[in-house]
Amino acid sequence: MIEIDQVHKQFVIAAPTKPFQRAPRKTIQAVRGISLHAPNGRITGLLGPNGAGKTTTLRMLGALFQPDHGTITVDGIAVAKEPRQALARMGLLGDAHGLYPRLTARENVVYFGRLQGMDSDTAHARAQELGRLLDMGSILDRRTDGFSQGERMKTALARALVHDPANIILDEPTNGLDVLATRALREALRFLRSPQGGSKCIVFSTHIMPEVQQLCEHVVIMAQGRSVAQGTVEELLELTGKSHFEDAFVQLAFDCGAAGDAQGEVA
Repeated sequence: MIEIDQVHKQFVIAAPTKPFQRAPRKTIQAVRGISLHAPNGRITGLLGPNGAGKTTTLRMLGALFQPDHGTITVDGIAVAKEPRQALARMGLLGDAHGLYPRLTARENVVYFGRLQGMDSDTAHARAQELGRLLDMGSILDRRTDGFSQGERMKTALARALVHDPANIILDEPTNGLDVLATRALREALRFLRSPQGGSKCIVFSTHIMPEVQQLCEHVVIMAQGRSVAQGTVEELLELTGKSHFEDAFVQLAFDCGAAGDAQGEVA
């Protein structure tokens, strides 16, 4: 289970200047009070336009940096205080897959299993099991150099799942995937959130609305760094009075998000 409670994050950057001039500092408020509850056995969608704060939120969840305010817990473990213990409970698939090109898909997965403290036999057995789950039989013993985007995604996902984590976090995993690779990912995620697959807690970040409609039982919509609405797809349609989810999303993410920005509060 993942809990994000009233998390804020800002960055201070140097604005471009002429040579030999001191760069002025600029503050960017990337996340402004995001809250999210993701229980086990459910796919929770984090939906928003580019720049809404989705990736920043997931990077704080992955302990890459700490929030300025608020708390993030994974199975009751505070990420800011015990990052190693929290990360051991998570499988993270970010927007950059970063595979080792000279290693085979199997070797990539086994290597990360060893980093997670697994012995060699257990890591190899787990790689074989994930190869079946993700339909990787034809690529498991090929070097990843030259893999297609879909093949890279499968390998990166297997690597993230090698230690059988209770919580899975995916940041826009379908970007650049073809139809067959996208369908395979959907089927794998549905299995993993089912009792047969371990009732995993899955947080799925995207800006592709058909993915949300087909996968997510609960949706959190972000805009301007805030969570502006949440609920099932049907509840969000009812909230906005729209018949198409894309129309509901536009109203919530852009109209409500802009209003909240002007008022300085979450819509």
